[in-house]
Amino acid sequence: MTGEARILRAAERSAAPWSNGGGVTREVAAHPPGAGWDSFAWRVSLADVGRDGPYSPLPGVRRILTVVEGGGLELTVDGTRHLLADRYRPFAFPGGAATDCRLLAGPVVNLNVMLRDGRATATVETVRGTRTLPS
Repeated sequence: MTGEARILRAAERSAAPWSNGGGVTREVAAHPPGAGWDSFAWRVSLADVGRDGPYSPLPGVRRILTVVEGGGLELTVDGTRHLLADRYRPFAFPGGAATDCRLLAGPVVNLNVMLRDGRATATVETVRGTRTLPS
């Protein structure tokens, strides 16, 4: 990334409701710009999760979910339970896996990073304080 840093505020983004009615998503950035669900290489979004329920399957996409607000959740991914009770702990899983969500203490907001297999890679880290990134 070159140039000046930009602040991308969630409140300035339109909310797209989920087909299952369980929440809304606000896209932060995607590549290529304007790409739809079937054509993005990578996508970053914030999701307001308001109730328990299944995740939409996204075969060929790696998902990295980080709870950023709320009391956490439990994800069951292909039959294995994963407790995500703490904020700011990224959890990666295959988008094509059968995934179900149970809220632990009411609604949550998740940061989602989605990566199309073979087209993009990424890691998600929580940084407290200052960190210098390699050029």
